[in-house]
Amino acid sequence: QVELVESGGGSVQAGGSLTLSCAVSTYMGVNYCTGWFRQAPGMEREGVAADAFRGSDSQYATSVKGRFTIARDNTPNTLYLKMNGLQPEDTAIYYCAVRYRPTACTTASLSPDRYNFWGQGTQVTVSS
Repeated sequence: QVELVESGGGSVQAGGSLTLSCAVSTYMGVNYCTGWFRQAPGMEREGVAADAFRGSDSQYATSVKGRFTIARDNTPNTLYLKMNGLQPEDTAIYYCAVRYRPTACTTASLSPDRYNFWGQGTQVTVSS
C-alpha cells in the first residue's frame, strides 16, 4: 500500500501562484508514474499534469499548459505541482496520484482510471 499526503493548497487572488507538494510513502523509481488531478464542485475529476519516469514527455491539460509544471524529487519522495497565473476556473480540490508499473513507467497519462494510489486532496481557491 502506498500513501500520499498533499499540502500547499490555499486561497490566492487571480494571477497568483501556489506550489502543491505530495509526500509519497515509497521510493518513486522507474516503476511509478505520477499525476495531479483536480475536481471542482459538480464536475468530474480531470487530469491536470502527468509524468513518466522516462520515455514520454510530461502531459498537461490544455487549460493549464504553460502555467503549471509537474516535478518529482526522489529524495525525499515528493511530487510537486507548481502553479502560476492562477485563475478562478482553477478553483478545485487537487489530488496527487501514482500508478505502479511492473516494468518501467514510460508513458504519462492524464486518465484518472489508470492510477492505483491517491492522496486525500487539498483545496485551491482562486478569487477574481
